[in-house]
Amino acid sequence: MVTGWFTGEGEDFRLLGTRCSACRAVFFPREDAYCRDPGCQSGDLEEVPLSRRGRVWSYTDSRYRPPSPYVTDPELPWEPYALIAVELQSEQIVVLGQAVPGITVADLTVGMEVEVVPGVLNEDAETTWTVWRWRPTEVGA
Repeated sequence: MVTGWFTGEGEDFRLLGTRCSACRAVFFPREDAYCRDPGCQSGDLEEVPLSRRGRVWSYTDSRYRPPSPYVTDPELPWEPYALIAVELQSEQIVVLGQAVPGITVADLTVGMEVEVVPGVLNEDAETTWTVWRWRPTEVGA
């Protein structure tokens, strides 16, 4: 889990971003030092929960094993996964993330509504690494 990037569980699971108090721009991943808007000189940022739902802006699939620090077992065959760029309408930003397991590029269309849900990136005997994933809203939990 990346500390400070998301919070909650189940229906309360939300990505966390930051909003500039001067220009109102929203950022994800979060920014804690300065406003990324080149026209703004403010450094006054507040944490904000982001919308749970958005629309598919673009998508593709990952057909290769990424390099470290991505956690994967080189002894197991590689399983491709879908990557989705989602536009959050309220915040007017695009957030990239993996689709939930079982969703492929054949299941996706631009403009489709999706929601953010928690997922497991990796786990071992002591730790479960949590990540966010995108799930089409017509697919039940």
